[in-house]
Amino acid sequence: MAAEAAGGAGPVPVPPASPGGGVPAPRRSPEPVTGRRAKSVTRTRRSLAVLFLLPALVLLGALVLYPIVWNVVRSLFDSSGDGFVGLGNYREMFSDPNIRTAIKNNAIWLVVAPTVATALGLVLAVLTERIKWGTAFKLLVFMPMAISMLASGIIFRLVYEQDPDRGVANAVAVTVHDTFAESSAFPKAHPRPRSALEAVKGGAFVTKEPVRGGTSVLLPLVGVAPDVMPDSAKPAAAPAAPGEGGGITGTVWQDFTKGGGGTLDKVDPKELGYPGMRVEAVKDGEVVASAKAGADGRFTLPAKADGSQLRLPADNFREPYGGIDWLGPSLVTWSVIGAYVWMWAGFAMVLIGAGLAGLPRELLEAARVDGAGEWQVFRRVTVPLLAPVLGVVLVTLMINVLKIFDLVYVIPPGSARDDANVLAVELYNTAFVDGDAGVASAISIFLFLLVVPVMLLNIRRLRRERKEERR
Repeated sequence: MAAEAAGGAGPVPVPPASPGGGVPAPRRSPEPVTGRRAKSVTRTRRSLAVLFLLPALVLLGALVLYPIVWNVVRSLFDSSGDGFVGLGNYREMFSDPNIRTAIKNNAIWLVVAPTVATALGLVLAVLTERIKWGTAFKLLVFMPMAISMLASGIIFRLVYEQDPDRGVANAVAVTVHDTFAESSAFPKAHPRPRSALEAVKGGAFVTKEPVRGGTSVLLPLVGVAPDVMPDSAKPAAAPAAPGEGGGITGTVWQDFTKGGGGTLDKVDPKELGYPGMRVEAVKDGEVVASAKAGADGRFTLPAKADGSQLRLPADNFREPYGGIDWLGPSLVTWSVIGAYVWMWAGFAMVLIGAGLAGLPRELLEAARVDGAGEWQVFRRVTVPLLAPVLGVVLVTLMINVLKIFDLVYVIPPGSARDDANVLAVELYNTAFVDGDAGVASAISIFLFLLVVPVMLLNIRRLRRERKEERR
């Protein structure tokens, strides 16, 4: 009755109750079937990804893939590009002594440079963690990375200068050498022809006849430029009169008068003595007495020198130490590698330092609590935990040194450039200096094949790390 009064209609149908006693959800009408397959969300996303990647893929093909294919084809033709020679360029490449030297040097670079730079970066990263001014130190070590390879090459060309007055490396080497073995001030001194002195084996000079006690001896020398005479040299003086004991006196001096004049084999007032010149009395092959000349060149030997020959030892005429021939044929490659390590050790240090900062400190502290020393903690805990980072740094530097060019092109002088040759420099010289595009293309393909294994090793390492992270 109430329902009829309220609505004026028939009874309202009540939906059947659900088995659980609750009110059932409203029934949904079925979606209309259009006959077309619904789009896959995944497929749509892949299409969009390909669409966005298409410009990059086009550039990759134009700038990377096409040059590689073109170089492979070009390496099969002669220098003009008209005659097909097959593998002739590759045979010529391996028969050329310059290219064989470049391959050998590249092998040295590949083994030495990345290993030394990574090891040095590891040591620096560990040490800088223990000092208060570690950030400033890292900045100084990393600063060479801000310098271009060309500028670094010019810097180290000056560092390795042979002249100690210009080259820092040889200035240090000469200083250290002269600290333990002082150079002579008279390297060019020698007697005149038909003098009382004669040269003997080993660079020394001896008197032709024995000298008797109670006499005076003149030992004239020439060959030292007046402007390089020691500052302590004074005008030469005639020998002092022998004493009653039968000793021997004498003078050793520069028998040359600047501006001309003077008398040979006679001490003139304008001539200088040889201060510090060592004089030995030799009898039956043994030194029985010795003395050093004063600032005026005079010396005195005791009576036991009677009947001996006077000898000026070779040490008096030793050439001054000129330093190390850093850019000579035997050391030039190692010197350039040293410049490379100076630049890239900072790069290795920063990456390894970042990995070191993420190490779990509780493992290091646990090792120390168990009694491990710092060296054991470094070798058995720190290095194994840093192995992935060390691998990244090592592989990156290996790829980098395979294409090294700037330092090798700038640092070595012309006389040693062939000895320091690497494949990238040889590729440039063959293509742009010799004009042989065929052999240059063969070198580029060979260099590419050397880089591929290192890249595959890096990809394999990345995949292995991803698998470990998923676990």
